Amino acid sequence: MIPRPANWRVGPGAAWADPEGRVLDAISVDFVRAALEDRGEPPALRIEAPVRVAGQSDGSQRRRPAAVACILFDEADQAHVVLTRRSARMRSHTSQVAFPGGRIDPGETALEAALREVREEVGIPSSDVEIFGQLATTTTAVDVAPITPFVGSVPSRPQLIASPAEVDRAFTVPLVELLHPEVYREEIWTLDGGGERSIEFFELYGDTVWGATSRMLSELLGLVVGYAKSTSRCRGNLNT
Repeated sequence: MIPRPANWRVGPGAAWADPEGRVLDAISVDFVRAALEDRGEPPALRIEAPVRVAGQSDGSQRRRPAAVACILFDEADQAHVVLTRRSARMRSHTSQVAFPGGRIDPGETALEAALREVREEVGIPSSDVEIFGQLATTTTAVDVAPITPFVGSVPSRPQLIASPAEVDRAFTVPLVELLHPEVYREEIWTLDGGGERSIEFFELYGDTVWGATSRMLSELLGLVVGYAKSTSRCRGNLNT
């Protein structure tokens, strides 16, 4: 369930959208890698304004930091991303679409935790994953503990084995699909206290991506589209 407040309005849309309605028609893992290398170091921590959820007393919780992994692979010359739908039995963010990931255990680095969670949640061996980038560390609206997102790839379509304790569904989506105007939308929510917050959504077949995962995907797509526009490749990759 999405805790949409009583007061909200449709947002202006993706910052990376082309004003003429053009979209990239091809995104490969190597192209994503080049975009991340061109960007350099990820920006500083983004702390989200809290959104009060029914049954939650103070609008925020404090738990251990977490790490997630955006795992990509090429198929038919297109980069696909691995996503999960969290189990309805989980204590938080139940049934939400997310990257594989979770809390960092004592003694672990953020990267070690991300790779462990990928192995535990969807069955991809850590040795198959090549991490080549990182997105901005962020928080969720109900949890102020930082989440470190890594970006990496596997050499081919992985055999996804969803852990029944944590994942109801593991699936993949082509990155180019997320760029389509009918898939992405934005809402502006009015928060308790009068502030406003942009909420991004990706409407997939049978699932909605929102919250921290949608912000990470939006950041990644923004880097890719920005890189395409800044290089000569954009002429060959942008369709009207």
